[in-house]
Amino acid sequence: MMSRTITDSTSTLYNVDLAPESASGTWKTWNLFAWWMSGWHSLAGYSVAIGLFATGLVGWQVMIAFVIGVTIIYFANNLSGVAGQRERVPFPVFARASFGVRGANIPAVLRGVVGVFWYGVQTYLASQAVMILLVKVFPATLSLTETSFLGLSALGWICFLALSLAQALALANGMETVRKLSDFAGPVIWIAMIALAVWMLARAEWSIDFNFRTVETGGGFVGMVAAAFILVAYFGGPTLNFADFSRNAPTAAMVRRGNMLGLLINATAFGIVSIVIALAAVKVHGSAVSDPLELLYDLDNVAALLIALVAIAIATAGINVIYNFVAPVYDILQVWPRRFTFRSAGVVIAVVSILITPWNLFANPVIVNQMVGGVGALMGPLYGILMVDYYLLRGKSLNTQALFDDSSTGAYWYSKGYNPRAVVALLVAGVVTVCMTLLPPLAATTAFTWPVGVLLAGGVYFGIGRTKSTEADRTSPQTVAGDA
Repeated sequence: MMSRTITDSTSTLYNVDLAPESASGTWKTWNLFAWWMSGWHSLAGYSVAIGLFATGLVGWQVMIAFVIGVTIIYFANNLSGVAGQRERVPFPVFARASFGVRGANIPAVLRGVVGVFWYGVQTYLASQAVMILLVKVFPATLSLTETSFLGLSALGWICFLALSLAQALALANGMETVRKLSDFAGPVIWIAMIALAVWMLARAEWSIDFNFRTVETGGGFVGMVAAAFILVAYFGGPTLNFADFSRNAPTAAMVRRGNMLGLLINATAFGIVSIVIALAAVKVHGSAVSDPLELLYDLDNVAALLIALVAIAIATAGINVIYNFVAPVYDILQVWPRRFTFRSAGVVIAVVSILITPWNLFANPVIVNQMVGGVGALMGPLYGILMVDYYLLRGKSLNTQALFDDSSTGAYWYSKGYNPRAVVALLVAGVVTVCMTLLPPLAATTAFTWPVGVLLAGGVYFGIGRTKSTEADRTSPQTVAGDA
């Protein structure tokens, strides 16, 4: 069956920012390497690395668990990244093949919710670094911290809104600006992290205890596996929508090389340096400080503090734009392809991230756990369905033309635009992973939601879908109008 030619005027699913012709081909090995640097080098990345101590591991075990987790993330992103590069469409459009052209709104909305939440939170965290800098350099601004509105001081609001505006302006020119931002922001934080590591080691008299642990329970092999998958779950969202970026790579080999440099080498190094800093903090402060900003409070040299805080603010804003802004922008374009452009969808994300007052949400563990934790538990099932569909059921071949076909005869129309098999697989696995995340009796299994979700959703989808492959996928994938 041959699909009709899809153009801007013939399909309600078409949007030039979603179509293959918008893939730039400019994201090469270095750009993807820098993208991963931007992803790891942040306050949140440091905190997650240090948080692995909570599994009962000692220092050297945390390092091994970190390497294992990074390796899993590497292979997972090779699958999702190469798929995006081959088909040259972003994650929400790629999901149309497995969920249906309308059903793809389900994974798009779920990923978008997580992205908007963390976009607001990361903007807030970066603004706190800016606020500390202002108070240190201009002591008179301390008076602006004495009043509060909706839980944030006047100076906090100024820094938060200024950073929100700066990030929105950075995205005004689309994905090419994102590429240039990641090229700059990725390496910057290494300046601060290496300087912080040397400073903390000097204060610890160049001696740290690799056998330090924060809790006596847990640990061992199970603890190391749990810690590894905690790390994998932290990158569950970006792994799911990695196609948003890898679609712009000229070759699959560049995607793999960028992943190798950015994950196996860079992320491992970042994790080791973070853990060394934490162990040095144990000797200096008596505990593994999870927030590097707390360590900087002791820095009396204003010039050094300026460099460190600027680097942290830039890096945090970088990861925010790259990991938490682009995904919900594409998700909005998926849900309303005829109403929004990349730029206008970005404005919506920026406004919503302010309205949710992320500092209040972030301060409430119940909200974080039940809302974001519950939705985040679905990232594994979604990944499992998409990868099984593409690699096992379709043999790495999609009819790109049909991804934009909104007619009832389209290859990915299924039933009213939804693929019931994908929905069933998501429901079955999603109930299990959400229960693992939210039910106290299952708290010990929370670390394993990602692999359980991938295997369960992928297994269910494969079991009920292996005899239902679409004949249209066996034809040579056609191009969307204008695709060269």
